This record gives sequence, C-alpha cells and structure tokens, in this order.
Amino acid sequence: MKQLAEKIFRDTLAAIDIHAALQRRLARNGSRVRAGDATIDLRAFREIVAIAFGKAAMAMAEGLAGVLEPDFQAEGILVVPARPTHETPGWRVFVGGHPVPNRESFSAGRTILDRLAQCDERSLIFFLISGGGSSLVEQPLDPAMSLADFDQFHAVLVTCGAPIEEINVIRKHLSATKGGRLAEAAARSMKVTFAISDVPQGHETALASGPTLPDPSTVAAAERIAAQYKLAPKFPASIRRTFEKHGLRETPKDGDPAFTRSHFVLLLGEHELTHAAHRACEAHGFVCLCDHSTDGWPLEKAADYLLEQLEVQKKANPDKTVAVIADGELSSPVTGSGIGGRNSAFVLTCAPKIAGRKIAVLSAGTDGIDGNSPAAGAVADGETLSRAQAAGLDPGDFLRRSDAYGFFSRVSDAITTGPTGNNLRDLRVLLAN
Repeated sequence: MKQLAEKIFRDTLAAIDIHAALQRRLARNGSRVRAGDATIDLRAFREIVAIAFGKAAMAMAEGLAGVLEPDFQAEGILVVPARPTHETPGWRVFVGGHPVPNRESFSAGRTILDRLAQCDERSLIFFLISGGGSSLVEQPLDPAMSLADFDQFHAVLVTCGAPIEEINVIRKHLSATKGGRLAEAAARSMKVTFAISDVPQGHETALASGPTLPDPSTVAAAERIAAQYKLAPKFPASIRRTFEKHGLRETPKDGDPAFTRSHFVLLLGEHELTHAAHRACEAHGFVCLCDHSTDGWPLEKAADYLLEQLEVQKKANPDKTVAVIADGELSSPVTGSGIGGRNSAFVLTCAPKIAGRKIAVLSAGTDGIDGNSPAAGAVADGETLSRAQAAGLDPGDFLRRSDAYGFFSRVSDAITTGPTGNNLRDLRVLLAN
C-alpha cells in the first residue's frame, strides 16, 4: 500500500508536465498563438520579451522556447531559486532568494523593471510565473529602502502573528514588482501571463503576490493591518516614515489601462493536480474521491477528517480498494528545532491513528521540498507505529520537536524526489484496502 501511494504520487508528478501544458495552451500555428480566448499574431510585434520567475521558472522558460523556436526568439530574464544545471541561451539568469529575497532578487527586480520601461505598444511580453516568485523578484518602491532594511522589514512581518494574506497586503504596497505593478510598468504593451498556481482556485492574485493582475487590496487595509499588529515602530526608518506620513501608494486596480492589453492564463493549478492524481488512483484500481475542503486546516483536524472520509468511502465500496485525494497547504506551526515540514508532519500525525489498519497515508509537496528537509514528504501505513516503537521512536516526541523528517528517515519512509521544477499544491493520498 505504501508503494502504491508513492507510485500514485510519482505518476501524478509525471502527468503535470509543464512543456506539454504550454504547447497545448499556446498552440502555435505559424505566427499565431493562443492566449486564453485571444489569438495573437507574433509577427505584429517588433520584439518578444519573456520574464520567468518562480520555482517552476526553468521548465516554463524551456517550454516557451520550445513553442516559439525556431521561427521566433524571445529575449528572456529568468529568476530561479538555484543555479541552473545547464546553459540557457537567450536568457539572463538570476538566482533569487527564497523564502527571503537576497541581493540577486533585488537585482532581478531592477533589471525586469528597466527592461519593461523600454517596451511599447509593439512589444509582446510573456510573463511566466509560479510559486516562490514573490521573494525571488523584489524591488522596493522607495529607493531609500536597502536590502538590509528589507531583511528587517521581512523579519518583523513573519513574526508579528498576522496571517500570510495580511502580510502580503503590506508587502504589495511597498513593492515595485507586486500587486499588478509589473503590468503597470509596461502599460502600453501586449502582456500574456502563464501561471502555475500553488494557491487556492480563485485566489490567483496571491500567486507570487499578483505582479500582473489587478490588486484587490488597498492602502487603507495595509495601514489598518500595520496598526492592528503595532508594526510601524518595529520597521526600519525608511519604512516607518512612509507609514507615519501615510505615504503608501495605491496598487493598480481592475479597470486600470495597464490591464487593457493583458491576458492571464492558468497553465496548471488545483484542478490539473487533483485530476492527474484521480486518474493515477483509478489506473491502480482504486475508487477515488477528491476532497478540497481541508486547505489551511490544522494537522490534527485534517487528519481526522480525511481518515473519516476514507472510512466512508470504504463502507460505500466494501469489496474494493478506495482512495481519498486532497490538496492544499495545512497549518503546521514550528514548535521545535528539528527537520521537516507540513507534509511529513501530517503523515506523522496520521501514523498512530492508522496503526494496525490496512491504510496508507502519503503527503508530499509537488515542488519536491517539504519545509527545511531534503524530502518531498513521507508515507506511512498500519505497521509504521509498531516499527517505530520497536526502534524506540516516539511519534509524539518527533512532532513536538518539529522533526517529522527525522522520524521518517529513521523508518525509511521519507519520500525524496529532489526539486521537481514544478510547484503546484501539496498532495495527500490516503488508501484503504
């Protein structure tokens, strides 16, 4: 059962192929390509510019080049979290910081803004955006804000207790690259954004902080959040002054001329991920249910609910093997100095609950990264607890120390893929025999 769960996960990764998705969605026919409902003639433009950033940027850049070449060539800027293992002809490469911007994140932001400033109505710009892009590309609106200032600013935000949605409202209003401002930087140009989403459907403005979409958040909301958490006195002087003088600038909204010639196409997202996983489950003979309701839930609540759904599936199909598929990010506060992430922590939470039962539980990140561990996640079955106890391992102790990877590496059930070059949502696979 554990092997089947891992096979389903790896089959799902293989099915969410970025190159194939770009070829399908762009569908070039001669000089014409599709961008959502629009058809664009590449020959109508004096230049094609491509800007790719995020965890899936490398594969997206290669996929776009594969569609355009050999007839058309894009001038590219590529921002990735790790140095590419091979040459990228035609692309200027930056290795940005994640989860905190670094000096190259700032350099990439400045380079992108300078390049967009050169674009006009005869420029076609492809934005290739995926999760992680918010920290990989950064440039403050206020040139007086240094990288050191930003580091202090970021540290204040992530420790203030505010949810990530509120943190991003403040970040958008201090950044020249977030909240629709990349679209605004090339307002007259034709712009096509292809996105690989690691956020819930309908929340695409949260993906990489929505650099090419109208921003629904406001200056008033940013000021309210800063006041609620008493943030301004903790900010570096360059930012504190902005708040004290009510000097935040509003982000571009729906109806702004910057979005008149702008198209947004969701290349891969929640639907494509769970559809691929559902097909993989059925290919292995499981009666499968997809559940999207646990996004953002605490580990314990999500574990109990999904295992209950699995039990319901089994009772409805007593003579068949059954599966429950879930996606999204769970809430997993760090309570210790161990190694792991929310995926392995979810599986570790489930391990005592499935002890002695014919059940397997897998949870893993589609980017191949689970927290601060070298694994994508983990898998457990009804024998995991007894094997751990025989080795003198206490699951509760590992959970308290935030060391779920340490636990599963000891029982040889960590799932390691290495960085996948993709970045959809986390995937959970629960199987019952």
